[in-house]
Amino acid sequence: MDKETDSKQKVEFATPSALASDIKILYQKIKKNWQEIFSIREGTDINGTINGIIRDMNFKGHTAWILIASIFIASIGLNTNSTAVIIGAMLISPLMGPILGIGLAVGTNDWDLLIRALKNFGIAIVISLLTSAFYFWISPLDDPGAELLARTKPTILDVLIAVFGGFAGIIAGSRYEKSNVIPGVAIATALMPPLCTAGYGLATAQFSYFWGAFYLFFLNSVFISLATFIMVRYFRFPVKHFLDKAAEKKFRKYIIVFVSIVILPSTYLFWEVIQESRFINSANEFISENIRFKGTELINKKLLYNDTLSTIDLYFIGEEIKQPQIDSLNKKLAHYGLNSPDKWRNRFFGITRKTKLSIHQAKDNTEALQAEINNLSTNLSENLRKGIIEDLYKKNEELLASKDERIRFLENELLRFKSDSLPVFSLKNELLVQYPEIKQFTVAGNAFELSKDSIVDTIPVIMIKWNKRVSRYMRQKNNKKISVWLKYRLAKDTVKVINY
Repeated sequence: MDKETDSKQKVEFATPSALASDIKILYQKIKKNWQEIFSIREGTDINGTINGIIRDMNFKGHTAWILIASIFIASIGLNTNSTAVIIGAMLISPLMGPILGIGLAVGTNDWDLLIRALKNFGIAIVISLLTSAFYFWISPLDDPGAELLARTKPTILDVLIAVFGGFAGIIAGSRYEKSNVIPGVAIATALMPPLCTAGYGLATAQFSYFWGAFYLFFLNSVFISLATFIMVRYFRFPVKHFLDKAAEKKFRKYIIVFVSIVILPSTYLFWEVIQESRFINSANEFISENIRFKGTELINKKLLYNDTLSTIDLYFIGEEIKQPQIDSLNKKLAHYGLNSPDKWRNRFFGITRKTKLSIHQAKDNTEALQAEINNLSTNLSENLRKGIIEDLYKKNEELLASKDERIRFLENELLRFKSDSLPVFSLKNELLVQYPEIKQFTVAGNAFELSKDSIVDTIPVIMIKWNKRVSRYMRQKNNKKISVWLKYRLAKDTVKVINY
Protein backbone atom coordinates (compact mmCIF):
# COMPACT_ATOMS: atom_id res chain seq x y z
CA MET A 1 0.00 0.00 0.00
CA ASP A 2 2.79 2.35 0.89
CA LYS A 3 4.57 1.67 -2.36
CA GLU A 4 1.47 2.51 -4.33
CA THR A 5 1.01 5.77 -2.41
CA ASP A 6 4.63 6.76 -2.99
CA SER A 7 4.35 6.06 -6.67
CA LYS A 8 1.29 8.30 -6.93
CA GLN A 9 3.05 11.24 -5.19
CA LYS A 10 4.71 13.70 -7.50
CA VAL A 11 7.65 15.90 -6.66
CA GLU A 12 7.08 19.39 -8.04
CA PHE A 13 10.14 21.53 -8.94
CA ALA A 14 10.01 25.26 -9.60
CA THR A 15 10.22 26.09 -13.25
CA PRO A 16 12.93 28.51 -14.44
CA SER A 17 10.33 31.21 -15.09
CA ALA A 18 8.88 30.90 -11.55
CA LEU A 19 12.35 31.02 -10.01
CA ALA A 20 13.20 34.15 -11.99
CA SER A 21 9.94 35.74 -10.84
CA ASP A 22 10.75 35.00 -7.18
CA ILE A 23 14.25 36.47 -7.55
CA LYS A 24 12.81 39.60 -9.16
CA ILE A 25 10.32 40.04 -6.32
CA LEU A 26 13.12 39.64 -3.74
CA TYR A 27 15.27 42.17 -5.59
CA GLN A 28 12.41 44.68 -5.68
CA LYS A 29 11.85 44.29 -1.94
CA ILE A 30 15.58 44.79 -1.18
CA LYS A 31 15.72 47.79 -3.51
CA LYS A 32 12.67 49.34 -1.90
CA ASN A 33 14.14 48.87 1.59
CA TRP A 34 17.45 50.48 0.61
CA GLN A 35 15.64 53.36 -1.08
CA GLU A 36 13.69 53.96 2.09
CA ILE A 37 16.87 53.89 4.14
CA PHE A 38 18.83 56.32 1.94
CA SER A 39 16.00 58.49 0.65
CA ILE A 40 16.56 62.15 1.64
CA ARG A 41 14.13 63.94 -0.66
CA GLU A 42 11.15 62.93 1.45
CA GLY A 43 10.55 65.31 4.32
CA THR A 44 12.37 68.21 2.64
CA ASP A 45 11.08 71.61 3.79
CA ILE A 46 12.17 73.71 0.82
CA ASN A 47 10.49 76.99 1.81
CA GLY A 48 11.54 76.65 5.43
CA THR A 49 15.14 75.94 4.41
CA ILE A 50 15.31 78.98 2.11
CA ASN A 51 13.80 81.28 4.74
CA GLY A 52 16.11 79.89 7.44
CA ILE A 53 19.28 80.42 5.40
CA ILE A 54 18.23 83.96 4.40
CA ARG A 55 17.44 84.78 8.03
CA ASP A 56 20.78 83.46 9.36
CA MET A 57 23.06 85.07 6.78
CA ASN A 58 22.49 88.72 7.78
CA PHE A 59 25.04 90.38 10.09
CA LYS A 60 23.17 93.25 11.67
CA GLY A 61 22.58 94.26 15.27
CA HIS A 62 22.60 91.32 17.65
CA THR A 63 24.08 88.89 15.08
CA ALA A 64 27.18 91.06 14.65
CA TRP A 65 27.65 91.25 18.43
CA ILE A 66 27.22 87.49 18.78
CA LEU A 67 29.94 87.06 16.16
CA ILE A 68 32.25 89.45 18.04
CA ALA A 69 31.65 87.62 21.32
CA SER A 70 32.27 84.22 19.74
CA ILE A 71 35.47 85.49 18.10
CA PHE A 72 36.74 86.73 21.47
CA ILE A 73 35.95 83.38 23.07
CA ALA A 74 37.64 81.42 20.27
CA SER A 75 40.72 83.68 20.42
CA ILE A 76 41.00 83.15 24.17
CA GLY A 77 40.69 79.40 23.65
CA LEU A 78 43.43 79.43 21.02
CA ASN A 79 45.60 81.67 23.22
CA THR A 80 45.25 79.41 26.27
CA ASN A 81 45.26 76.19 24.23
CA SER A 82 41.81 75.21 25.54
CA THR A 83 39.87 72.88 23.22
CA ALA A 84 36.69 73.13 25.29
CA VAL A 85 36.58 76.93 24.99
CA ILE A 86 37.15 76.74 21.21
CA ILE A 87 34.28 74.25 20.84
CA GLY A 88 32.01 76.53 22.87
CA ALA A 89 32.84 79.46 20.60
CA MET A 90 32.08 77.45 17.46
CA LEU A 91 28.68 76.45 18.87
CA ILE A 92 27.52 80.07 19.13
CA SER A 93 29.19 81.32 15.95
CA PRO A 94 26.85 82.53 13.14
CA LEU A 95 29.49 82.22 10.42
CA MET A 96 27.76 79.37 8.56
CA GLY A 97 24.84 81.57 7.45
CA PRO A 98 26.35 83.53 4.52
CA ILE A 99 28.36 80.50 3.34
CA LEU A 100 25.18 78.44 2.99
CA GLY A 101 23.57 81.51 1.42
CA ILE A 102 26.16 81.59 -1.37
CA GLY A 103 25.53 77.93 -2.22
CA LEU A 104 21.76 78.47 -2.12
CA ALA A 105 21.93 81.57 -4.35
CA VAL A 106 24.06 79.85 -7.00
CA GLY A 107 21.86 76.74 -6.90
CA THR A 108 18.63 78.73 -7.41
CA ASN A 109 19.93 81.34 -9.88
CA ASP A 110 19.12 84.13 -7.39
CA TRP A 111 21.43 87.02 -8.28
CA ASP A 112 20.11 89.39 -5.58
CA LEU A 113 20.54 86.71 -2.91
CA LEU A 114 24.09 86.03 -4.12
CA ILE A 115 25.04 89.72 -3.79
CA ARG A 116 23.58 89.86 -0.26
CA ALA A 117 25.31 86.65 0.75
CA LEU A 118 28.69 87.83 -0.53
CA LYS A 119 28.24 91.21 1.19
CA ASN A 120 27.46 89.58 4.55
CA PHE A 121 30.28 87.09 4.07
CA GLY A 122 32.72 89.99 3.61
CA ILE A 123 31.32 91.80 6.66
CA ALA A 124 31.73 88.65 8.77
CA ILE A 125 35.37 88.25 7.65
CA VAL A 126 36.24 91.89 8.43
CA ILE A 127 34.58 91.77 11.87
CA SER A 128 36.30 88.48 12.71
CA LEU A 129 39.78 89.61 11.61
CA LEU A 130 39.58 92.97 13.39
CA THR A 131 38.23 91.43 16.61
CA SER A 132 40.79 88.62 16.79
CA ALA A 133 43.67 90.93 15.80
CA PHE A 134 42.66 93.37 18.55
CA TYR A 135 42.55 90.60 21.15
CA PHE A 136 45.95 89.15 20.24
CA TRP A 137 47.41 92.68 20.09
CA ILE A 138 46.45 93.37 23.74
CA SER A 139 46.93 89.81 25.00
CA PRO A 140 49.90 89.31 27.37
CA LEU A 141 50.29 85.70 26.14
CA ASP A 142 52.56 85.78 23.09
CA ASP A 143 53.49 82.16 22.52
CA PRO A 144 51.26 80.34 19.99
CA GLY A 145 49.82 77.13 21.39
CA ALA A 146 49.25 73.82 19.66
CA GLU A 147 45.61 74.67 18.91
CA LEU A 148 46.64 77.85 17.11
CA LEU A 149 49.52 76.29 15.19
CA ALA A 150 47.20 73.51 13.98
CA ARG A 151 45.23 76.12 12.00
CA THR A 152 48.13 77.68 10.10
CA LYS A 153 48.16 75.23 7.23
CA PRO A 154 45.38 73.24 5.55
CA THR A 155 45.56 69.52 4.85
CA ILE A 156 43.52 67.17 2.70
CA LEU A 157 41.61 66.10 5.82
CA ASP A 158 40.41 69.68 6.38
CA VAL A 159 38.99 69.74 2.85
CA LEU A 160 37.18 66.42 3.31
CA ILE A 161 35.73 67.63 6.62
CA ALA A 162 34.43 70.78 4.91
CA VAL A 163 32.81 68.80 2.07
CA PHE A 164 31.03 66.23 4.23
CA GLY A 165 30.23 68.86 6.86
CA GLY A 166 28.55 70.95 4.17
CA PHE A 167 26.50 67.95 3.00
CA ALA A 168 25.44 67.15 6.57
CA GLY A 169 24.56 70.78 7.27
CA ILE A 170 22.27 71.35 4.28
CA ILE A 171 20.61 67.91 4.63
CA ALA A 172 19.86 68.48 8.32
CA GLY A 173 18.74 72.07 7.72
CA SER A 174 16.31 71.06 4.99
CA ARG A 175 14.21 68.78 7.20
CA TYR A 176 10.79 69.65 8.60
CA GLU A 177 11.94 68.20 11.90
CA LYS A 178 15.17 69.92 12.93
CA SER A 179 17.88 67.92 14.69
CA ASN A 180 21.07 68.64 16.64
CA VAL A 181 23.25 68.11 13.55
CA ILE A 182 23.87 71.81 12.84
CA PRO A 183 25.90 72.45 16.05
CA GLY A 184 27.99 69.38 15.24
CA VAL A 185 28.59 70.67 11.71
CA ALA A 186 29.69 74.03 13.14
CA ILE A 187 32.25 72.25 15.33
CA ALA A 188 33.47 69.84 12.66
CA THR A 189 33.96 72.39 9.87
CA ALA A 190 35.85 74.71 12.28
CA LEU A 191 35.40 78.01 10.47
CA MET A 192 36.22 80.29 13.40
CA PRO A 193 39.64 79.05 14.58
CA PRO A 194 41.33 79.70 11.20
CA LEU A 195 39.93 83.25 11.11
CA CYS A 196 41.15 83.88 14.66
CA THR A 197 44.56 82.49 13.72
CA ALA A 198 44.65 84.85 10.73
CA GLY A 199 43.94 87.69 13.18
CA TYR A 200 46.85 86.48 15.30
CA GLY A 201 49.09 86.65 12.23
CA LEU A 202 48.02 90.26 11.63
CA ALA A 203 48.51 91.27 15.28
CA THR A 204 52.02 89.78 15.47
CA ALA A 205 53.04 90.68 11.88
CA GLN A 206 53.56 86.99 11.06
CA PHE A 207 52.01 86.95 7.62
CA SER A 208 52.84 83.31 6.97
CA TYR A 209 50.38 82.49 9.78
CA PHE A 210 47.83 84.92 8.30
CA TRP A 211 47.91 83.54 4.76
CA GLY A 212 48.01 79.91 5.87
CA ALA A 213 45.05 80.27 8.24
CA PHE A 214 43.01 82.42 5.84
CA TYR A 215 43.70 79.90 3.08
CA LEU A 216 42.27 77.17 5.34
CA PHE A 217 39.17 79.28 6.06
CA PHE A 218 38.72 80.00 2.35
CA LEU A 219 38.93 76.31 1.40
CA ASN A 220 36.44 75.34 4.10
CA SER A 221 34.01 78.06 2.98
CA VAL A 222 34.26 77.18 -0.72
CA PHE A 223 33.65 73.47 -0.26
CA ILE A 224 30.78 74.02 2.20
CA SER A 225 29.16 76.29 -0.41
CA LEU A 226 29.85 73.69 -3.11
CA ALA A 227 28.19 70.95 -1.05
CA THR A 228 25.20 73.27 -0.45
CA PHE A 229 24.93 73.99 -4.19
CA ILE A 230 24.93 70.27 -5.06
CA MET A 231 22.24 69.40 -2.51
CA VAL A 232 20.06 72.40 -3.51
CA ARG A 233 20.06 71.12 -7.08
CA TYR A 234 19.47 67.53 -5.92
CA PHE A 235 16.49 68.57 -3.77
CA ARG A 236 15.16 70.48 -6.79
CA PHE A 237 14.77 73.81 -5.08
CA PRO A 238 12.77 76.25 -7.25
CA VAL A 239 15.04 77.98 -9.75
CA LYS A 240 14.37 81.60 -10.70
CA HIS A 241 13.55 82.33 -14.32
CA PHE A 242 13.48 85.70 -16.05
CA LEU A 243 10.75 87.00 -18.29
CA ASP A 244 13.46 88.52 -20.46
CA LYS A 245 15.38 85.61 -21.99
CA ALA A 246 18.36 87.86 -22.75
CA ALA A 247 18.55 88.89 -19.08
CA GLU A 248 18.34 85.25 -17.98
CA LYS A 249 21.12 84.31 -20.39
CA LYS A 250 23.23 87.19 -19.06
CA PHE A 251 22.60 86.09 -15.48
CA ARG A 252 23.67 82.54 -16.27
CA LYS A 253 26.90 83.86 -17.75
CA TYR A 254 27.54 85.83 -14.57
CA ILE A 255 26.87 82.74 -12.48
CA ILE A 256 29.21 80.63 -14.60
CA VAL A 257 31.93 83.27 -14.33
CA PHE A 258 31.41 83.56 -10.58
CA VAL A 259 31.43 79.80 -10.04
CA SER A 260 34.56 79.51 -12.19
CA ILE A 261 36.31 82.26 -10.23
CA VAL A 262 35.49 80.56 -6.94
CA ILE A 263 35.71 76.87 -7.82
CA LEU A 264 38.66 76.73 -10.22
CA PRO A 265 41.22 78.36 -7.87
CA SER A 266 39.96 76.27 -4.98
CA THR A 267 40.23 73.15 -7.15
CA TYR A 268 43.84 74.04 -7.88
CA LEU A 269 44.46 74.68 -4.17
CA PHE A 270 42.77 71.39 -3.38
CA TRP A 271 45.13 69.61 -5.77
CA GLU A 272 48.09 71.41 -4.18
CA VAL A 273 46.97 70.24 -0.73
CA ILE A 274 46.77 66.65 -2.00
CA GLN A 275 50.22 66.88 -3.58
CA GLU A 276 51.74 68.42 -0.47
CA SER A 277 50.27 65.66 1.68
CA ARG A 278 51.70 63.08 -0.71
CA PHE A 279 55.10 64.79 -0.57
CA ILE A 280 55.16 64.90 3.24
CA ASN A 281 54.15 61.23 3.51
CA SER A 282 56.76 60.14 0.94
CA ALA A 283 59.48 62.30 2.52
CA ASN A 284 58.78 60.91 5.99
CA GLU A 285 58.82 57.37 4.59
CA PHE A 286 62.15 58.10 2.88
CA ILE A 287 63.63 59.46 6.12
CA SER A 288 62.39 56.62 8.31
CA GLU A 289 63.67 53.91 5.95
CA ASN A 290 67.04 55.39 4.94
CA ILE A 291 68.32 57.82 7.55
CA ARG A 292 70.27 55.52 9.84
CA PHE A 293 73.95 56.32 10.44
CA LYS A 294 76.09 54.94 13.22
CA GLY A 295 77.37 57.65 15.57
CA THR A 296 75.07 60.28 14.01
CA GLU A 297 71.71 61.47 15.28
CA LEU A 298 68.98 63.30 13.36
CA ILE A 299 67.85 66.17 15.60
CA ASN A 300 65.58 68.13 13.26
CA LYS A 301 63.97 68.08 9.81
CA LYS A 302 62.25 70.64 7.59
CA LEU A 303 60.06 69.66 4.63
CA LEU A 304 59.05 72.26 2.03
CA TYR A 305 56.85 71.29 -0.93
CA ASN A 306 56.86 72.85 -4.39
CA ASP A 307 55.61 71.28 -7.60
CA THR A 308 58.93 71.97 -9.35
CA LEU A 309 61.57 71.97 -6.59
CA SER A 310 60.87 70.67 -3.09
CA THR A 311 63.42 70.61 -0.28
CA ILE A 312 64.24 68.21 2.53
CA ASP A 313 66.55 69.73 5.15
CA LEU A 314 68.00 67.28 7.66
CA TYR A 315 69.96 68.44 10.70
CA PHE A 316 72.43 65.99 12.26
CA ILE A 317 74.81 65.94 15.15
CA GLY A 318 77.61 63.45 15.68
CA GLU A 319 80.02 61.86 13.23
CA GLU A 320 80.26 63.42 9.78
CA ILE A 321 78.16 61.88 7.00
CA LYS A 322 80.44 61.33 3.99
CA GLN A 323 79.65 62.55 0.48
CA PRO A 324 79.23 59.02 -1.00
CA GLN A 325 76.51 58.38 1.57
CA ILE A 326 74.77 61.65 0.62
CA ASP A 327 74.99 60.74 -3.09
CA SER A 328 73.42 57.37 -2.32
CA LEU A 329 70.53 59.06 -0.53
CA ASN A 330 69.92 61.38 -3.49
CA LYS A 331 69.68 58.40 -5.85
CA LYS A 332 67.00 56.80 -3.66
CA LEU A 333 64.70 59.84 -3.85
CA ALA A 334 63.28 58.71 -7.20
CA HIS A 335 62.05 55.44 -5.66
CA TYR A 336 59.75 57.47 -3.40
CA GLY A 337 58.38 59.70 -6.18
CA LEU A 338 60.45 62.65 -4.98
CA ASN A 339 62.37 63.00 -8.24
CA SER A 340 60.59 62.76 -11.59
CA PRO A 341 62.57 63.95 -14.64
CA ASP A 342 59.64 63.33 -17.00
CA LYS A 343 57.79 66.68 -17.10
CA TRP A 344 54.45 65.38 -18.40
CA ARG A 345 54.39 62.26 -16.25
CA ASN A 346 55.21 64.38 -13.20
CA ARG A 347 52.43 66.86 -13.94
CA PHE A 348 49.66 64.26 -13.75
CA PHE A 349 51.07 61.38 -11.70
CA GLY A 350 54.20 62.54 -9.89
CA ILE A 351 54.57 64.38 -6.61
CA THR A 352 57.29 66.88 -7.42
CA ARG A 353 59.64 67.27 -10.35
CA LYS A 354 62.77 67.48 -8.21
CA THR A 355 63.65 67.31 -4.52
CA LYS A 356 66.76 68.89 -3.08
CA LEU A 357 68.19 66.98 -0.13
CA SER A 358 70.29 69.19 2.15
CA ILE A 359 72.38 67.67 4.94
CA HIS A 360 73.30 70.02 7.79
CA GLN A 361 75.77 68.59 10.25
CA ALA A 362 78.15 69.65 12.97
CA LYS A 363 81.60 68.22 12.28
CA ASP A 364 84.02 67.11 15.01
CA ASN A 365 87.11 69.33 15.03
CA THR A 366 89.47 69.24 18.03
CA GLU A 367 91.69 72.07 16.76
CA ALA A 368 88.74 74.38 16.30
CA LEU A 369 87.56 73.49 19.79
CA GLN A 370 90.92 74.41 21.29
CA ALA A 371 91.01 77.67 19.34
CA GLU A 372 87.54 78.56 20.58
CA ILE A 373 88.53 77.91 24.20
CA ASN A 374 91.67 80.03 23.84
CA ASN A 375 89.66 82.80 22.24
CA LEU A 376 87.22 82.75 25.13
CA SER A 377 90.04 82.97 27.65
CA THR A 378 91.59 85.94 25.81
CA ASN A 379 88.32 87.84 25.50
CA LEU A 380 87.63 87.62 29.21
CA SER A 381 89.33 90.80 30.37
CA GLU A 382 91.64 90.97 33.31
CA ASN A 383 89.61 93.78 34.83
CA LEU A 384 86.51 91.58 34.84
CA ARG A 385 88.38 88.84 36.68
CA LYS A 386 89.74 91.29 39.25
CA GLY A 387 86.31 92.83 39.70
CA ILE A 388 84.70 89.46 40.36
CA ILE A 389 87.32 88.42 42.91
CA GLU A 390 87.27 91.83 44.61
CA ASP A 391 83.50 91.68 44.92
CA LEU A 392 83.69 88.18 46.39
CA TYR A 393 86.32 89.34 48.87
CA LYS A 394 84.26 92.29 50.09
CA LYS A 395 81.11 90.21 50.50
CA ASN A 396 82.93 87.62 52.59
CA GLU A 397 85.23 89.99 54.52
CA GLU A 398 83.56 89.31 57.84
CA LEU A 399 84.02 85.57 57.41
CA LEU A 400 87.76 85.85 56.74
CA ALA A 401 89.22 86.31 60.16
CA SER A 402 92.85 85.61 59.39
CA LYS A 403 95.40 85.95 56.61
CA ASP A 404 95.57 82.20 56.01
CA GLU A 405 91.78 81.98 55.59
CA ARG A 406 91.87 84.86 53.10
CA ILE A 407 94.57 83.18 51.03
CA ARG A 408 92.81 79.81 51.10
CA PHE A 409 89.49 81.43 50.14
CA LEU A 410 91.01 83.30 47.19
CA GLU A 411 92.89 80.22 45.97
CA ASN A 412 89.71 78.12 46.04
CA GLU A 413 87.72 80.76 44.18
CA LEU A 414 90.42 81.12 41.53
CA LEU A 415 90.61 77.37 41.11
CA ARG A 416 86.85 77.11 40.70
CA PHE A 417 86.84 80.04 38.30
CA LYS A 418 89.47 78.42 36.07
CA SER A 419 87.99 74.93 36.17
CA ASP A 420 84.37 75.89 35.64
CA SER A 421 84.54 76.02 31.82
CA LEU A 422 81.76 75.39 29.32
CA PRO A 423 81.76 73.10 26.26
CA VAL A 424 81.85 76.15 24.00
CA PHE A 425 82.54 74.52 20.65
CA SER A 426 79.93 71.79 21.08
CA LEU A 427 77.33 74.31 22.19
CA LYS A 428 78.03 76.52 19.18
CA ASN A 429 77.72 73.69 16.68
CA GLU A 430 74.58 72.27 18.25
CA LEU A 431 72.89 75.68 18.32
CA LEU A 432 73.83 76.54 14.73
CA VAL A 433 72.46 73.22 13.52
CA GLN A 434 69.13 73.82 15.25
CA TYR A 435 68.94 77.58 14.58
CA PRO A 436 70.68 78.54 11.32
CA GLU A 437 69.31 82.08 11.79
CA ILE A 438 71.92 82.77 14.52
CA LYS A 439 74.44 85.27 13.16
CA GLN A 440 76.84 85.33 16.10
CA PHE A 441 77.15 83.23 19.25
CA THR A 442 79.15 84.25 22.31
CA VAL A 443 79.65 82.55 25.66
CA ALA A 444 80.22 85.30 28.21
CA GLY A 445 81.30 82.76 30.82
CA ASN A 446 79.83 82.29 34.30
CA ALA A 447 78.30 85.27 36.07
CA PHE A 448 78.64 85.24 39.86
CA GLU A 449 75.47 85.94 41.79
CA LEU A 450 75.78 86.72 45.50
CA SER A 451 72.84 86.68 47.89
CA LYS A 452 72.45 88.69 51.09
CA ASP A 453 73.69 85.66 52.98
CA SER A 454 76.95 85.69 50.95
CA ILE A 455 75.94 82.52 49.10
CA VAL A 456 77.74 82.44 45.74
CA ASP A 457 76.08 80.99 42.66
CA THR A 458 77.51 80.78 39.14
CA ILE A 459 75.16 81.30 36.19
CA PRO A 460 76.24 80.56 32.59
CA VAL A 461 75.59 83.57 30.33
CA ILE A 462 74.99 83.00 26.61
CA MET A 463 74.87 85.97 24.21
CA ILE A 464 73.19 85.51 20.82
CA LYS A 465 73.03 87.83 17.82
CA TRP A 466 70.19 86.90 15.45
CA ASN A 467 69.85 87.59 11.76
CA LYS A 468 67.93 90.83 11.09
CA ARG A 469 65.20 88.87 9.28
CA VAL A 470 64.21 87.18 12.56
CA SER A 471 61.39 89.13 14.23
CA ARG A 472 61.55 90.25 17.84
CA TYR A 473 58.76 87.83 18.70
CA MET A 474 60.63 84.85 17.21
CA ARG A 475 63.84 85.92 19.01
CA GLN A 476 62.08 85.89 22.37
CA LYS A 477 60.43 82.57 21.58
CA ASN A 478 63.73 80.96 20.48
CA ASN A 479 65.55 82.40 23.52
CA LYS A 480 63.11 80.60 25.82
CA LYS A 481 63.60 77.32 23.96
CA ILE A 482 67.40 77.70 24.00
CA SER A 483 67.36 78.51 27.73
CA VAL A 484 65.36 75.35 28.54
CA TRP A 485 67.62 73.24 26.29
CA LEU A 486 70.81 74.65 27.91
CA LYS A 487 69.55 73.82 31.39
CA TYR A 488 69.36 70.15 30.45
CA ARG A 489 72.51 70.29 28.33
CA LEU A 490 74.67 71.89 31.05
CA ALA A 491 72.84 70.37 34.03
CA LYS A 492 72.30 73.86 35.46
CA ASP A 493 69.32 75.21 37.36
CA THR A 494 69.62 78.65 35.77
CA VAL A 495 70.98 79.83 32.42
CA LYS A 496 70.95 83.41 31.10
CA VAL A 497 70.27 83.88 27.37
CA ILE A 498 70.45 87.47 26.15
CA ASN A 499 70.46 89.19 22.73
CA TYR A 500 72.88 91.83 21.54
